[in-house]
Amino acid sequence: MLQKTKDYLMDEFKIKGNILDFCSEIEKKMNKRLRDIDEIREYNQLKVLKAMQSIGLSDRHFSVSTGYGYDDIGRDAIEQVYAEVFRTEDALVRPQIISGTHALSLCLYGILRPSDEMLSITGKPYDTLENVIGINDIENGQGSLRDYNIQYKQIDLTAKGEVDIKKVMDTISPKTKLIYIQRSTGYEWRKALTVNKIKDAVQQIKKQFPNILVMVDNCYGEFIEPLEPTEVGVDIMAGSLIKNPGGGLAPTGGYVVGKKHLIELVANRLSAPGLGKEGGATLGINRTFFQGLFLAPHIVAEALKVAILAARVFEELGFEVCPTSEDERSDIIQSIKLGTPESVITFCKAIQESAPVDAFVTPEPWDMPGYNDPVIMAAGAFIQGSSIELSADAPIKAPYIAYLQGGLTFEHGKIGIYIALQRLAEKNIIKL
Repeated sequence: MLQKTKDYLMDEFKIKGNILDFCSEIEKKMNKRLRDIDEIREYNQLKVLKAMQSIGLSDRHFSVSTGYGYDDIGRDAIEQVYAEVFRTEDALVRPQIISGTHALSLCLYGILRPSDEMLSITGKPYDTLENVIGINDIENGQGSLRDYNIQYKQIDLTAKGEVDIKKVMDTISPKTKLIYIQRSTGYEWRKALTVNKIKDAVQQIKKQFPNILVMVDNCYGEFIEPLEPTEVGVDIMAGSLIKNPGGGLAPTGGYVVGKKHLIELVANRLSAPGLGKEGGATLGINRTFFQGLFLAPHIVAEALKVAILAARVFEELGFEVCPTSEDERSDIIQSIKLGTPESVITFCKAIQESAPVDAFVTPEPWDMPGYNDPVIMAAGAFIQGSSIELSADAPIKAPYIAYLQGGLTFEHGKIGIYIALQRLAEKNIIKL
């Protein structure tokens, strides 16, 4: 670390020198691990560049559409690019999709029909999908899949965090129409499912049950690895543009990629039967979508470096982390088992304090819609709720785990770690 940088951090951010020295030494040890990320970033950057060149991207694709949005060539072009990048037949990329949960629910409602069965083979889905599926004992009539007599089953991952393929094969029935895979950890203490593990599961399922559809929740996973799940046999996949693929620039939106006939079903759910993909004004947002996607491989690599450094720092301090600093990764999330409510709240408040936006705000746990426990969220982002920007959240429940993700730059992520250590040290939660 440059002495000038160290002095500035000590003078302006009030970080103790021993914390800076501690983190700097750890970063030096991580040089090879960080270089490996750069190699994947370069490959994914080339993949995105080639996709944009192959469709002849030009200034005309940045024009504004209004009203019905018919003949929006920019919207069509961004969907062509997404289909090329994710190696699929078609794509739906729209600002009208407000979140990852929305994108996923569009897929489920678009594809499944009464009496169909959905089988999750990665355990319980992320909290915000529970009400969509109807897992919770919520009042009937709210429009969950259960209200439409769509059945749901789940199979937990093994103790090693792998798909229990034998149990999957034994559970699949004639009613099973869709296999659901959540790539990322969600609020679970497990590693994200790698593309190779997804590939193994899909190949075995398809070999015996070729007509069953496989869907992946790809939130937090884009551009982490050289391959994406849709390149290894997955039929349909969805995610959010205010996570990885938006590159920190997309102000809203979501995407779905996959087989053409499935994308049409999902598009009919987003608009109306018969309207499909033909309409939907983009109001001049296409340029930002293209720029965000172009930057995404670089931004994701920066976020991944932040997660790995945080893992190593807290390992050295004696905390359990998942994944470890040396584990193979398939999402940008770093889980840190801090052990007490005070610790996770202090950590999240420190991440908020390090933000460029709303650094003066003090987050507190609250009953956030869609979640089962009070949650504290640190999200001082340029885009509201953008978790490709440095952010952290923690459900206030044992064993009190903080989930750190994002970072548009590695440098900003490091400052978040420094401030978190400083605040934890001030409360005698850690000792350096």
